[in-house]
Amino acid sequence: MTGDDEKPVMIATQQEMEEAHLPLEFRDFCAHLLIPLNKCRNKTNYLPWKCENERHAYEKCQYD
Repeated sequence: MTGDDEKPVMIATQQEMEEAHLPLEFRDFCAHLLIPLNKCRNKTNYLPWKCENERHAYEKCQYD
């Protein structure tokens, strides 16, 4: 989001979040970024330098 007058839009569907096994507390407006981040983390055995782009995008969404 770039401006204060913009409202967040939910991108990930309920079905996508259920299929990704996201806990309820993470099913927010940034869930569409958390799903690929978790996939990357699982694929790379949680090596922190492997999913930097995905992590940065998710953290920026959470910050905004």
